[in-house]
Amino acid sequence: MCSMKRHLTLVVAAVLAFAGAASLRAADELVGYIRADYEGKADSLEYCLVENFMNKTKGTFWSTPQDVAHSSQYIYWQQAHAIDVILYAYERYVAEGRTDEAATYRKYIERWVSNHGNNYAGATFTNPYTDDMAWIGLALTHIGEALVADRYWRLAKVVYATIAQRKKTDSYGTYLPWNTDAGAKANACTHAPSCLLAAKLHEYFGDESYLADAEAYYQYLIASGITKSDGRVEEPPLTYTQGTLGEAMRRLYHITGKTDYKTKAALYIYYAFTSQRCTSKALLRHEGTSMDQSLFKAVLIPYAVNFVLDDEMTLGRRRGVMKYLQDNADALWAHLDLSRYPKTYCPYYWGEAFNYSETASMGAMVSGASLLENVCRMNRRIQQDATAVRLPAADAATPSADDGIAYDLTGRPAAPTYSGPVILNGRKYIRRP
Repeated sequence: MCSMKRHLTLVVAAVLAFAGAASLRAADELVGYIRADYEGKADSLEYCLVENFMNKTKGTFWSTPQDVAHSSQYIYWQQAHAIDVILYAYERYVAEGRTDEAATYRKYIERWVSNHGNNYAGATFTNPYTDDMAWIGLALTHIGEALVADRYWRLAKVVYATIAQRKKTDSYGTYLPWNTDAGAKANACTHAPSCLLAAKLHEYFGDESYLADAEAYYQYLIASGITKSDGRVEEPPLTYTQGTLGEAMRRLYHITGKTDYKTKAALYIYYAFTSQRCTSKALLRHEGTSMDQSLFKAVLIPYAVNFVLDDEMTLGRRRGVMKYLQDNADALWAHLDLSRYPKTYCPYYWGEAFNYSETASMGAMVSGASLLENVCRMNRRIQQDATAVRLPAADAATPSADDGIAYDLTGRPAAPTYSGPVILNGRKYIRRP
């Protein structure tokens, strides 16, 4: 028995060592593709976003600088992605020990929650539009992660409960109507974020009903033909649904271990950066000037970064997406008019300069700020992995937080109180509450 136990221990140690070495090799491979430090650039656009587009007393955002167009009343789902950029900046400030900036941003985040993200439907997070609630629910989960506070997860749970009450069934399976109007149908912009939200709630609360819902929403997209076999999430393909469904697939892969989800995660994310339907001159295309359209790229970007940072995704695809993200970031920065700082505004297409004869868009500004903030996050994490990953000891038994830095599946250091899947020393584990 002793000999058998020793043999098993050596086998387990060898497997862990191989996984750690593979993770280290992947980090070393990717670190060679880092071009520059984007931290200062992210700081600059973050400041321009806050100073020009945020109502600081409420933590919510205007559609135009200082609300010059007086058109901010009905923007709600857009608030989710604007606060998302602030959350990533807040997490970076905390990690860097920039306590003053972190404290200021935390106040903005808490005010955003207190004012229900500018919901025109009342002092609640619920809304007639199912997709709006799904995006807001995802923002609340990110707030819960960033502030390490359970109450925001529970708010997201309440939002999702309203979403789930709207479930309907037809010949393709279970679907969510776009809104509460009679005869409203399913679409990708509702199912993709709802699938992702349900998956995240499953990870946090462990309720299997969330997982069942997430898989059902995805299967409906497949069965109904909304999602195409070539990688299009919907027709026409738009970057925000490409990214969101890709992230949902990545999460479902980690939850279930089903390789089809891993394949689809790469398919949907990669399509957004390589298809001529989503790009123009090798950059993400101009998707429109409306508040909705100008925000689409802000949704894709952080999920694309999560894909790059996931050691279980295909290295070649991760490397490709990493290159495309930096291509876009470099093009954006090259076309910004820094002489107008802090009124430096982002264009709709990152391969050209903003036209200052026009009114700047919060959506375009958030997309640009999200790009630089998340490319900064991507490169910093890759650098950390390349220098900090170490192999487990040969006699290691159960991994603990002391073995190294544990990261959640979005690439952020996991708080000691975090429960769910984490990456530790190049291996995935599940932390239980």
